[in-house]
Amino acid sequence: MSTSGQHTPGSTSPSWRARRLDQDRSLGLRLTLAAGAAFLVLVPFALLALLVLGSWAPLHRLDASVTHALHGYAVDHPGWVGFMTVWTHAFGPGPLRVAVLAVVVWLFTRHAPRLAWWAVTTMAVGGLLNALLKLLVGRDRPDLLDPVARAAGYSFPSGHALNATLAAGVLMLIFLPYARERPAARWALWAAAVVVAGLTGVSRVALGVHWTSDVVGGWLLGAATVAATTAAFRTWRARTGRRPSHPATEGVEPELADGASRPGPGGGQA
Repeated sequence: MSTSGQHTPGSTSPSWRARRLDQDRSLGLRLTLAAGAAFLVLVPFALLALLVLGSWAPLHRLDASVTHALHGYAVDHPGWVGFMTVWTHAFGPGPLRVAVLAVVVWLFTRHAPRLAWWAVTTMAVGGLLNALLKLLVGRDRPDLLDPVARAAGYSFPSGHALNATLAAGVLMLIFLPYARERPAARWALWAAAVVVAGLTGVSRVALGVHWTSDVVGGWLLGAATVAATTAAFRTWRARTGRRPSHPATEGVEPELADGASRPGPGGGQA
């Protein structure tokens, strides 16, 4: 007679694919896919960074053409400049960090300290990467005649685009558990995240303080950071005996909406 987890001689063990796709053993596959997603986002970012460092002429021409076209439009449309200015300040790094910090405090009151630290770590890692890469690349910002806005510091990647992507991704993944049973609410969260990250990046180019490739770089690096820390958080869930989550549809910690995010005895759910 065989014991649990053992096979008698001649017994047929499940195939590798069957084991990996089994519901109780699929975490490794899910983590592999999450890590692969982060890698796939990092590859175009690394390529873009190399093109920027190498001053690749086609990229420079594209950046210049978009910047000058948008600047010409901005000079002739002060209302557009006003809207973009309000948006870029409202969804700048400072206000978004305050918003995430407020949610972090709320998470501690909900007995979800690990989720709170995940949010803090994601924002901090992204911010540190942004500061380091700006120094390493050392790209100058657009220098325009009759500028409609000004910004200090290096240009690549865009800190506004990066932080908007980080904050939008973090907040969406925290609150998705509350939309598990409501597809419309889930789509609304996704749409809000895309609009915040997307329009914040566009505002930087529209105001003439960033090149287009700066903004694309910020989006890519932000998405890669969120994907990487989400994969790490899912590893922690596995080690504490929690079921694999589906972040895209139910967030990184689905139990949050049930008030059961605190680990129970032995690391399981309370």
